Amino acid sequence: SGAATLLNGKPAGIISVFDISSRKQIEESLRKSEERFRTILDEMEVGYLEIDRDGHLAFSNDALQRIFGYGSRSGLVPDSLSAGVEDGIAKKVYQAYHQMVGAGFPLRGFEWEAVREDGTRRVYELNASVLRDFDGKPSGYRGIVRDITERRCADEERERLQSQLNQIQKMDSVGRLAGGVAHDFNNMLGVILGRTEIGLMKVDSDQSLFQDLEEIRKAAERSSDLTRQLLAFARKQTVDPRVLDLNQVVAGMLQMIQRLIGEDIDLVFLPAKDLPLVRMDPSQIDQILANLCVNARDAMSGGGKISIETKTVHLDEEACARRVGLTPGAFVRLSVTDDGCGMDGEVKDKLFEPFFTTKADGLGTGLGLSTVYGIVKQNQGFLELDSFPGQGSTFRIHFPVYQGRVELARDEGQGEAASGAETILLVEDEPMILEMTGMMLEHLGYRVLGTGLPSEAIRLVETCPDKIHLLLTDVVMPGMNGRDLALNLGGKYPEMKCLFMSGYTADVIACHGVLEDGVFFIQKPFTMKDLAAKVREALGASAS
Repeated sequence: SGAATLLNGKPAGIISVFDISSRKQIEESLRKSEERFRTILDEMEVGYLEIDRDGHLAFSNDALQRIFGYGSRSGLVPDSLSAGVEDGIAKKVYQAYHQMVGAGFPLRGFEWEAVREDGTRRVYELNASVLRDFDGKPSGYRGIVRDITERRCADEERERLQSQLNQIQKMDSVGRLAGGVAHDFNNMLGVILGRTEIGLMKVDSDQSLFQDLEEIRKAAERSSDLTRQLLAFARKQTVDPRVLDLNQVVAGMLQMIQRLIGEDIDLVFLPAKDLPLVRMDPSQIDQILANLCVNARDAMSGGGKISIETKTVHLDEEACARRVGLTPGAFVRLSVTDDGCGMDGEVKDKLFEPFFTTKADGLGTGLGLSTVYGIVKQNQGFLELDSFPGQGSTFRIHFPVYQGRVELARDEGQGEAASGAETILLVEDEPMILEMTGMMLEHLGYRVLGTGLPSEAIRLVETCPDKIHLLLTDVVMPGMNGRDLALNLGGKYPEMKCLFMSGYTADVIACHGVLEDGVFFIQKPFTMKDLAAKVREALGASAS
């Protein structure tokens, strides 16, 4: 409404009065809306920013400041593209501006790393879209910034675990292949070893034939060692685990290791005090140390130093989560350190693969470290390696601490076992092994009843007028396996003892119940000395 003002009775102006209640309501509504919008932005877990066409930071929320680790908004980013962008933590934001505004399309998944003011390194991700004016022309861009450090770490950890799983699957595949050929290979090696030993006994040592047979025997034994390495790598090696003090086993190996590596290398043993016990086959520890120390020797030229150290370590759930198939608990750590040439990343990635070697042709089989890997996995342990070119290498092997009842160590006699005159029932479905093993036993003085069929073995026992002292049987046979044959005869003739033999891998033998405590077993191929010792051990038990 309006009203005229008078001066000396004449109009001098107009006073207008307007109702602005609606405008005030609109302004208050806009203020509340802006405050709500600002509160939402500032409380977001992601950073929000707008950069204008000239490269100025036109707007940002508090979360962006927190994500980048600045105490105030003024230190967040340079005021413009020309103001020291190279020194700002958000330099990549401006690089993204150039990339996106120049191309005119949204930006997705733009990542970069930066060090915050507090010194921590973080990983950021920017997703942005172009801002346009009323004419539709680019006027800048708006973006969302996320701190993806934890996600990146989780992705890297997932990739690392997947790599571990792939490596385990690859090792298992080669292990199945090794186990598949082991049986036939061991049988043939057994025939070669046995026949050669028998031949050596019939020839004078001064004859040229004796030397030829001796070379055949050595080659067969090396082949047998190669098979054992394959099976150890495949974690299918037949083992005889015992409760051990690792310090004592290592100490007993030092003299042999020194001979292996040579006198020009300084060998140091650093045993931990009060080391807990572990349960594993002592011969496997010998294999581990021999392989690691020989490889350390080969990594050094002109002498050097090898340190062997034991220690007790405790791993929590977080540490075990970084390793496939590991459970928290106490472990005994065996470390072997050398000051040799070290290894680069490419070598380390392939180091435990079978048949991989950095040695010249003919100087290595590539099975040494894969054997170590297999033994460690077979004993529910894990292995770590630190090595850099020119800085030497350290292998750290962890075995679970034994938590059960302490077993008494068995007293094993040294030297060749005595022969005997008892009667032995030999059951073997492979004719060459049957004939060869029978000849070995007869040479040792035993009376042998041999057959290739379990049913025939039962008939021989029933019709034999003399006492049969020992059943020596193969484990896996057609018709009836060795375990069932032993149970059948054991029920009728409880005084007859049993010794199992097999060229199959440990997992196959275990399925037949042969690797149980108190059961006597000999792995093919075996020498006459090995057979003599095992037979006497089994017969000695029968006399007790």
